[in-house]
Amino acid sequence: MVGIALGVVVMVMAVSILRGFQQDITEKVVGFGSHITVTAYDAVNTYTETPVSIDSNLVLRIKKVSGVRHVQTFATKGGMVKTDEQIYGIMMRGLSDDYDTAFYHACLIDGHLFATPNEVLISSTIASKLKLKVGDKMRTYFWQGGTAGSNAVVDGTYRSRAFTVSGIYNTDLTEMDELYVVGSLSTVQRLNGWDSMQVGGYELLANDYRHLETIAAEVSTQLPIDLRLTTITQAHPALFSWLDLLNTNITLILAIMCLVSAVAIVSALLIMIFEKSATIGLLKALGATNISVRHIFLLKATRLMLLGIAIGDAVALLLSLAQRHWQLVRLDPESYSMSHVPVLIDPWVYIAVSLGTLAVCLLALLLPTASISRISPANTMRVEK
Repeated sequence: MVGIALGVVVMVMAVSILRGFQQDITEKVVGFGSHITVTAYDAVNTYTETPVSIDSNLVLRIKKVSGVRHVQTFATKGGMVKTDEQIYGIMMRGLSDDYDTAFYHACLIDGHLFATPNEVLISSTIASKLKLKVGDKMRTYFWQGGTAGSNAVVDGTYRSRAFTVSGIYNTDLTEMDELYVVGSLSTVQRLNGWDSMQVGGYELLANDYRHLETIAAEVSTQLPIDLRLTTITQAHPALFSWLDLLNTNITLILAIMCLVSAVAIVSALLIMIFEKSATIGLLKALGATNISVRHIFLLKATRLMLLGIAIGDAVALLLSLAQRHWQLVRLDPESYSMSHVPVLIDPWVYIAVSLGTLAVCLLALLLPTASISRISPANTMRVEK
């Protein structure tokens, strides 16, 4: 029973932790870039973003696509932050007034989200490197044409802005935290010389990430030929391939622990059969059939399995709740992109692991119970005598 309980604990925790890790990383990446991005077809350089004119009819058609939860607009602009000590390259990410900022609210560790075009949100990484805090001024220079590394400043093709740091966020996603400064869409529009109807593109949030490809295929049928669609998996193929690879680890762990649980219950049942061989012989002598005797031992073994599975589920749930509440197991954010072990508590995981363990163990019991038919009443009574 203890062996089965330990197997269930390991399986449930492994699945919960790996799925929690996948969900956490996915939510962070989506928080910076949404599930689906629609941009100009000829947009190839982030520093010289090609504008897209807002089309209310197109937005309405996209919103009607099944699975699309929200449509929002954005724009980006490359630049440099200059302090007394150093120069640091950043990407200014401008968000529209109707932008879903729940992700940034959740990641906010100090201050508040920008309320005016002169305020920006920076990451804790940038704040630490540039020694900035909430309320400080941040002098930023933006390229007007050309690319990073060109002679834009020498040619005079740059614009300078002094922003106020309204808040500091932290996602532990190093690649994003080192790059993005978040501000108002109107600020980026003015820097690019665009009017209020020109944006960098549309961002689409889906109701269910699992149906992303289906939603993207349907949205693409609504787009004109001068716009292109990019899913979050296409934008970060290496990252999502790595997350998918983690499913192999889950499968391997489940297979090993199911085998351990099956060996544990088979060993227990064989010991019970050997200990009760005399009783089995007596029951057969009194007229009991092999099937009826098998049922007795199967019922006993099933009781042990159910108790072990119930104990394992209870322990796994307690460990998961403790980790979510107190974050007992910590991680290195630079290596794992998160500060603690994430745990996703999903009732279906507990149900699937429990039923799977029970099914595997019951199948494994067919072999030891078959030995009951080979026990002879005459031999067991002779041994007993």
